[in-house]
Amino acid sequence: MGGRHICHGKKHATGLNSDGITASTHDQVFSVDARGGALLMAEFARRHIARQAKWGRIIGLTSGGLLGFPTEVSYGAAKAALENYTMSAAFELAEFGIIANMVYPPVTDTGWVNDMVRQHVKDSNDHIHIVEPEEVAEAIAFLCSDFAKLITVNIVHLR
Repeated sequence: MGGRHICHGKKHATGLNSDGITASTHDQVFSVDARGGALLMAEFARRHIARQAKWGRIIGLTSGGLLGFPTEVSYGAAKAALENYTMSAAFELAEFGIIANMVYPPVTDTGWVNDMVRQHVKDSNDHIHIVEPEEVAEAIAFLCSDFAKLITVNIVHLR
């Protein structure tokens, strides 16, 4: 979709080749998508250990991937950081019965999908279809269940 893309009907970019990335935009994105998740995991772990709980689940949401997130580089980098926090949590907290995974959903229609996005998904070799939020929630519910007790340290790509 090029260096600029359309989201919610407006053109914007926060890529490296635009004026969209600044210290302020970086910090804003990282404070939500990386620091927020890390602090929630740390607090969860403290409480879990303090009450001597036997099992727990950490499930994060990601996007972007190994090739980054062109035009949304701070968002992609923050999600990569969240992936790292989550994978580290899986190892560090395993002895306390906690498993940790990331879910990488496909394009999910949470109200932002427009005709351009639908056409992009249709033309893409990387996408199969657009999903509803409930479908992603079902996968997350499975990962939180006892059936998934051996699934940890994974990025689960939903298609």
